[in-house]
Amino acid sequence: MTDLAMGANTGLASGRGEVVIRHAQDAGIDVNLTAFLVGADGKVRSDADMVFFNQPAGEGGSATYHPPAVQGATVTHRLGFDLARLPAGVEKIVVALTEDAGPGFAKVGGMQAEVEGIRLAPVPSFTSEKGIMVAEVYVRNGQNKVRAVWQGYSSGLAGLATAHGVDVDDAPAAPPPISTAKAEAPKPAEPSVSFKKVSGNVNLKKGDKPVLIEKTQLITASVTWRTGTDYDVYALVMTKNGEQVDVATFGAAGVSARMDYGRGAVKHLGDVVGGAGEQTEILEIRLNPDIIAVVPVAYSAQSNGTGSFYRYKVSLNIDNHRGTNIAISSENANNDDHVYTCVPGIIRNTPEGVVVDPLELYSKRSSENRPKLELQRDGNVTVRMDAGPRNDYK
Repeated sequence: MTDLAMGANTGLASGRGEVVIRHAQDAGIDVNLTAFLVGADGKVRSDADMVFFNQPAGEGGSATYHPPAVQGATVTHRLGFDLARLPAGVEKIVVALTEDAGPGFAKVGGMQAEVEGIRLAPVPSFTSEKGIMVAEVYVRNGQNKVRAVWQGYSSGLAGLATAHGVDVDDAPAAPPPISTAKAEAPKPAEPSVSFKKVSGNVNLKKGDKPVLIEKTQLITASVTWRTGTDYDVYALVMTKNGEQVDVATFGAAGVSARMDYGRGAVKHLGDVVGGAGEQTEILEIRLNPDIIAVVPVAYSAQSNGTGSFYRYKVSLNIDNHRGTNIAISSENANNDDHVYTCVPGIIRNTPEGVVVDPLELYSKRSSENRPKLELQRDGNVTVRMDAGPRNDYK
């Protein structure tokens, strides 16, 4: 593999490929990848030229954001690029990392980056930086090229976005490159919806009003229950074109088992069977513009051990990994072992943030049918219990 020194550039064999960045995993670190499609002045043409987890594709397929992947102790970020598809007025793609939630990049270990067999090295030591311009890919005199940048900024995403011409509410002035200077994080804009914005640990129950939480790169929806029976958890996903996608470890009539939708946009982390103490199955959710809503479902049938949702204290927990956890319990369930399906709540993707609506819906007695999502004319998503296909026998 060829090494490219900081500040240097070299040619690429192809204008199509990936920028790959890896670092060590740390529970207190939240690293995000963002790309900016910029012109000769280093600025975007509009906010649509910012490519990140909530806007994962650049115009014409010139840049494609992929959700980060965790393997062992390593986190991998990827940005696909196709320089032949750069739109008019765009000269290069700037690839950046930000770390707004924790202490910055001082504690991000094992940082390395590569572009199609070219390693961007050496990686400098960072201290208080919250943002890093890692690399640029571009076309110069008909040649596809990459430059290793590794330039640190005191501000995180808001500062980098502003520096590249993105209109960010209440963002600080574009920061100069720094090594140790500090800058305050921008104050987030207040949502323009009627839902109450909450943070911290919040318990919801059937009949409570929906709440708004901060939209982050990764949201986990986990269903827990007391040991003694075996529940299965799956997700129903409503896309913007009105299609329902089932993400589950097992199938249903006419629906195959599918544990991943949208290359990690909604991902099931695997079936949990038996064990002592509290049991948990987890869904990873990375909301993008194609997803309108995600509905976690808890299921317990004769084939995998019946059990009352009330007696086994089934609970849905929604964590945005930035200090907010929403819990919805099954306190309105009864002791009937033949009620097999529970929908604790719905997770709605809105421009203002993530709306969590406590539903606590239950299937008819002895029904093995899945719920069905319906997209209404006003864009709202409703849940019809027992209206979907019959679950496969496990």
